[in-house]
Amino acid sequence: MSVSRILLGLLEPHSQHGYVLRQRYDEWFGASRPLKSAQVYATLGRLDKEGLVGLAGVASGVGPDRRVYAITEAGVGELERWLDEPEVPEVTGSRKVLFAKVLIALSSGRPAAPMLDRQRQAHLARMREMRARRQAGDLISQLDADFEMYHLDADLRWIDGAVARLDRLAALVHRADQRADTDTHPDEETR
Repeated sequence: MSVSRILLGLLEPHSQHGYVLRQRYDEWFGASRPLKSAQVYATLGRLDKEGLVGLAGVASGVGPDRRVYAITEAGVGELERWLDEPEVPEVTGSRKVLFAKVLIALSSGRPAAPMLDRQRQAHLARMREMRARRQAGDLISQLDADFEMYHLDADLRWIDGAVARLDRLAALVHRADQRADTDTHPDEETR
């Protein structure tokens, strides 16, 4: 998720200081991973250097003065570009890791089914958490929980499909390992 572009979007309606931006980010996007204040200010600093935000003033009040930031014209252009650009559909790193674990387990002669069963249980537990969050949450929390639940459901279908093919996959991996071993030790074929 692009924190910098989200901060631009949060700044577009009106100028704000970092504390309010962090609160708003956490309210909408930070349920599973809240944003740290240092990251907000570092990101605002980078956006300022890029000319996408600018200092709009300093707000006084209880505690230290707070710098108020506003999106610039260039920032609005960048925000529009980001909103218009479709996201590349890709499998996240954690999902690719699961695929890799299956192949490595089979390649090393370990059974993959117990690992996939444990992963299924972890996914089901996460789905239960998301259902509870959806039931207890506001509309934004519900939509966020739905997004994750649909992806978890797709992962569960992949796990079921992988389990159904484990025997054939193990044979394929074993043949590939044998070919690699033969390529590494070609003189052993003639013995």
